[in-house]
Amino acid sequence: MRIISFNANGLRSAATKGFFDWLPAQQADFVCVQETKAQEHQLRVPEMLPAGYTAYFRDATTKKGYSGVGIYTRREPDEVRTALGWDEFDEEGRYLEARFGNLSVVSLYFPSGSSGDVRQQFKFRCIDWITPIFDQWLKSGRDYVICGDWNIVHTRKDIRNWTSNQKNSGCLPEERAWLDTLFLERGWVDSYRHLKPEGEDYTWWSQRGAARAKDVGWRIDYQVVTPSLRERLKSCAIHPTPRFSDHAPYVVDYL
Repeated sequence: MRIISFNANGLRSAATKGFFDWLPAQQADFVCVQETKAQEHQLRVPEMLPAGYTAYFRDATTKKGYSGVGIYTRREPDEVRTALGWDEFDEEGRYLEARFGNLSVVSLYFPSGSSGDVRQQFKFRCIDWITPIFDQWLKSGRDYVICGDWNIVHTRKDIRNWTSNQKNSGCLPEERAWLDTLFLERGWVDSYRHLKPEGEDYTWWSQRGAARAKDVGWRIDYQVVTPSLRERLKSCAIHPTPRFSDHAPYVVDYL
């Protein structure tokens, strides 16, 4: 089983840069996209509906052309869920779950706080609110793969400029401590870190300066899985080229 997670920073923009030309050769079973930045009718066009896949989307209703998530799947899901029960989060188009038997594949776009204190406080509220939901998922007995842009680095190995970013959203001690609780206490598994304990690869680069050329990046895109899937993690790869977005597709193979 192969799953791709990719923040497109505008799926129509990524399409013009060749994302859907690149995708067929990847032979993925599921493709989770974030930041579609479009309404569903703008995405259900031939050039963005690759052969062999069924597409599902959850748009932002609060602001057109904002946020939005999607899942492309080769298998017909048993059920698709588009809301977690808090309108302030759901209506920004941040969660989509497709269920296949005991497997849940989730496309998640966690808020950024980089625009200022108001959004950072919203991000903290989201952390407090979603943690019990993650706990419920763990207790459910289902196999979960949570794909997406979490907008948080976890460790020093996940960001090039560790020291200078300690006061910046996405690298705040409180945010990283939350990932500690998920990965080290609750049992969620960071697929990349499990497969590459010493890896120092990144999935996002600022568009300022020459950050990408110098590989001054952050690893903020994850596939986080339930402990039941730990031993099924086979391999992973981040694809910084070709360049479709300020993020790179993150690909995981499962046994």
